[in-house]
Amino acid sequence: MHRPHIRSVAVAVVVATTAVTGLAGQALAAPAAGPDRTVSSTGSATALVVTAARAAAFAHASATGVSQGDGLSAEDVMLDPEGARHVRFVRTHQGMPVLGGDLVVHLSRTLAYTGVTRSADHTVKPAATKPKLTAAQAAAKAAAVAKGAAGAAQLVVDARGGASALAYQVRVDGTATSESTGSRTVVVDAVTGEVRSDVPDSDEFLSPKLLGVLRDSGQTVDPATPGAPQTRSLGSLGSAAAAAAYPKTVTGTGSSLFVGKVPLTTTQTAKTSFLLRDPARYGSETRDAQNKELENFAKGKKLTSSTNSWGNGATSSRVTAAVDAQYGITKTLDFYGKTFGRKGIRNNSKGAQAMVHFGNKIPNAFWDPACACMLYGDGDGKTFKKPLVALDVTGHELTHGVVDATAKLEPTFVDDDGNQYGEPGALNESLADIFASSVEFYANNAKNPPNYLIGEKMGLAQKFLRRLDHPSLDKLEGTIDYWSPNTYYTEVHAGSGVSSHAYYLLAEGGGKKTIGGVAYNSPTYHSLKVKGIGRTKATAIFYRALTRYMVSSTDFHGARSATLHAAKDLYGATSTEYKTVNQAWAAVNVTAANTPASRR
Repeated sequence: MHRPHIRSVAVAVVVATTAVTGLAGQALAAPAAGPDRTVSSTGSATALVVTAARAAAFAHASATGVSQGDGLSAEDVMLDPEGARHVRFVRTHQGMPVLGGDLVVHLSRTLAYTGVTRSADHTVKPAATKPKLTAAQAAAKAAAVAKGAAGAAQLVVDARGGASALAYQVRVDGTATSESTGSRTVVVDAVTGEVRSDVPDSDEFLSPKLLGVLRDSGQTVDPATPGAPQTRSLGSLGSAAAAAAYPKTVTGTGSSLFVGKVPLTTTQTAKTSFLLRDPARYGSETRDAQNKELENFAKGKKLTSSTNSWGNGATSSRVTAAVDAQYGITKTLDFYGKTFGRKGIRNNSKGAQAMVHFGNKIPNAFWDPACACMLYGDGDGKTFKKPLVALDVTGHELTHGVVDATAKLEPTFVDDDGNQYGEPGALNESLADIFASSVEFYANNAKNPPNYLIGEKMGLAQKFLRRLDHPSLDKLEGTIDYWSPNTYYTEVHAGSGVSSHAYYLLAEGGGKKTIGGVAYNSPTYHSLKVKGIGRTKATAIFYRALTRYMVSSTDFHGARSATLHAAKDLYGATSTEYKTVNQAWAAVNVTAANTPASRR
């Protein structure tokens, strides 16, 4: 039986000091260049902010929970136009990584401490300081539990779920414990030998539970795709004829499964040689996994063409799925870059990577932190007839990469079949859906009209996988509309409806509405009235909340607090936007009054 905590069950505590008022006192109107852009900074300016934030964390130890023997390593530094500074730290204790020890320190423009968002609300010092198990014994235990090949065992402090235990963390490859593929991370108590957690490293688009439901119902998912004849890109070939140094950036043509013919920025390596790699977007690239379960992008097969024309609009060409994947990467990176100034998935000016044809008959798609890449299966040929490469699938999974680079939201426990549970994991799935929808609106592709539906291209009988306006219309996963204490025990995709619903209400309001030809009718808890503030502002608030005010254990009440902080930053504490955030959460039954006692 799994313990009721897995990777990050510690409660996120937002400690608001006098500084929170200071945040509200800044110029809070959204900058004209974009509602959530960070200001650029030099290395020396960033170093100064990190130094001030680290000093503030130790100076305000009663609020931050940082104590003697702790070390803080900065993972992200955000400098907001209205003056606030935020530094996201991971923690070590006596040199050991602390699981669930992440925190964000908030500063004013003058680098005065203004507050903290922290995951662990308790001391991270373990009672035992010396392990009873050896590293070899822990690795053997992990290999047996996850049924794979264990790597080296690393001593850590497991500070999740109100605990502080000395433990070993082990990555296990080639596991065979559930429908999940790829590696797993196992945490073994260094004193008792108990398995504290055992979770897949990848974030799956479809849960094992849903795959079982579809198989049991006999439903075949074979989405209609427009198809397109393969077309020679004469413009690119013409430019290739001119004398030029290689490699160089050129524009080719792709014939995709789901969105017809699309332009693709590629790399020309010789007169008649092209590589599916996008220099204009930090070298983002799609490769072929050759039906192996690769978690190493470097081992994927590079995709090349002699014509700069890619795919044929059908699965008969192995390149067609790569066209959809590369197009989805392009639109997702452009959405984050042009909307928020984010430079790549990890905001480090590095490209996104993807591999199509992952594994043998895999009916799923994944974000895999082990290789920091997207992995797309081809479908199992029975329930799923085509690769899962639709635009919102890519937007969803790459957003898991953004979450992995920021708050690192994780489930609280996993069952024996690989289904994940708990509010932080559900919030992760919700944010992936929210920003996947935003990617569609940004792309505004007539062959993939934007909407608040997720997975509408999959060919499901219910016409979508999930929807943000009325989540419980999803009968396959049993997605929920409102929060209750039982939400903690809800599978993460089903539980995602709580915050997805809050986002939709914030953007569009409740009741009936037709947008882009799609009819919506969003209910509210106790028929509360909510008038939306628009998708642009709602998206800006949720993005700022994710990047500044969420940590690995943030639950739905923590998300409410985070979005209120974000709305205050952007628009002011007395603004309509701030008040509507509060109303939207109340309309999904998340309020200050019903915050569970252990999380107040």
